[in-house]
Amino acid sequence: MRLLVLGGTEFVGRAVVEAALGRGWEVTVFHRGRHAPPPGVRSLHGDRTAPDGLTALAEGTWDAVVDTWSAAPRAVRDAARLLRGRAGRYVYVSSCSVYAWAPPAGYTEDAPLVEGAAADAGQTDYARDKRGAELAVLDAFGADRSVLVRAGLILGPYENIGRLPWWLTRMARGGPVLAPGPRDLPLQYVDVRDLAEWVLGAVEQELGGPYNLVAPAGHTTMGALLEACAHTTGGAAELRWTAPGTVLGAGIEPWTQLPVWVPPGSDLHDALHRADVSRALATGLSCRPVGDTVHDTWTWLRGIGGTAPRRPDRPPVGLDPETEAKVLATDGEGPDGHGPRGHGPGGDGSGGGVPGTTP
Repeated sequence: MRLLVLGGTEFVGRAVVEAALGRGWEVTVFHRGRHAPPPGVRSLHGDRTAPDGLTALAEGTWDAVVDTWSAAPRAVRDAARLLRGRAGRYVYVSSCSVYAWAPPAGYTEDAPLVEGAAADAGQTDYARDKRGAELAVLDAFGADRSVLVRAGLILGPYENIGRLPWWLTRMARGGPVLAPGPRDLPLQYVDVRDLAEWVLGAVEQELGGPYNLVAPAGHTTMGALLEACAHTTGGAAELRWTAPGTVLGAGIEPWTQLPVWVPPGSDLHDALHRADVSRALATGLSCRPVGDTVHDTWTWLRGIGGTAPRRPDRPPVGLDPETEAKVLATDGEGPDGHGPRGHGPGGDGSGGGVPGTTP
């Protein structure tokens, strides 16, 4: 197979490149030259946002293109139009954010989509940018030759958002750690390497259309994730399970200040951790255990000196030590983060909703 990856030097793109090389594919990467691509690829340079920025792609044919672009849809439009006669399939790594907010628990690929997106638009907001890029791919390649990978939470080596690296770094620091409950809260994410393998399988199977791409709902829990982080980093951390009501009452923002976590019973949890992924499972999605993802991410993080790269277009994540210490000083929590003894899941009788929060 001959594969063209637009990007290919960071996180998702890099994982796709490494997986393709592992299968013996011939890989070309088109990038700006800011980061070195994996060895063994053909490297083309260009900036798709600049005039004539796609010149390096004027010639060549490929079996498939993989694109992870997250800004102005017109950049995807231009690349797709240029390549439509010279590539067999266009795989666009999109997002579950393209669904109209907030999608209900169990939503499938047929759920309503965000309105106001356009293939020729400049940069607007994340959801409409991703949907606009989908429209650009569909316009150039048609539904049969377009694969729209609607990913949810992505974790694993090379992560440049900072979610799992933050938890690992916090656990390595040791001491009491604010662990947002409940401990058995189901989580849904995909290891970046499992996403990459599914993408290559989709190319081989000549798939088309949209696919929700995360592990099955409940693939792991908040407890299993944080316990794996604590164990992998040496066991110096002491998890203090804290009720959702206490966390929210302290003004802590789910998802950003406490990465991955969102309160049970909220629209946010349904949208981020309860998608229907039966279509992806039926076409070959396989998900490794959470312990493998945590261990391999920690190994990678230590190998680069302990500081994870971070995309400049994304805000920092994580909780400051002072706020964490104040919450940990609160007494009366149940043993598993289910709230004060005798109370409900929210610690205050509520479901822990987070009005106004978006992914």
